[in-house]
Amino acid sequence: MKNQELIDSITDYLKKNLSKKRYIHSLNVAKTAKKLAEIYGEDEDKAYLAGLVHDVAKEEPKEQQLLSVLASKRDVCVQEKQVPALYHAIAGAERAEEIFGIDDEEILTAVRYHTVCAGGLSKLCYIIYIADLTSEDREYKDVGRMRKLSAKNLDEAMLEALGFSIKDTVDKGSFVPHSTLAAYNQFVNIVNKER
Repeated sequence: MKNQELIDSITDYLKKNLSKKRYIHSLNVAKTAKKLAEIYGEDEDKAYLAGLVHDVAKEEPKEQQLLSVLASKRDVCVQEKQVPALYHAIAGAERAEEIFGIDDEEILTAVRYHTVCAGGLSKLCYIIYIADLTSEDREYKDVGRMRKLSAKNLDEAMLEALGFSIKDTVDKGSFVPHSTLAAYNQFVNIVNKER
């Protein structure tokens, strides 16, 4: 790792500020992201760092997360301001910058969009999205198939993951952010061209 001191600092912070379950999840996402970055020719150190820090704000009080969402200089849609479960991604990008001094926009964007996704992002951002869904600690129906697909074809994995996410959100009667729909449509086009 290029910046072991930063990794150690983040790891120490997460260990002190997250539950054991969330801490282990963060380590697993970092590990999965690094593996996927290797497969798809992306920067493994950046993938590990983004995966490690992606849930840094997850267990902060919702009110504190919302304050970060409302103060964020990043693009935040109306739906994201209405769904507390989405606050932590935006707040997480803010924390990564404020607490750890991370100024790499690709890493901050990957953290910011790891829950809702968006079209037109970098491959690293999509790797973090998939790593979060397929990390070693995840246990949902078809997770094994998603892991295999993510190691074989990132575009098809993204299409399937986004379709699952949209259906799950609709089934819950919640808002689907425009950025999620844009990402889904993007991957429909990509996968259809590949087939």
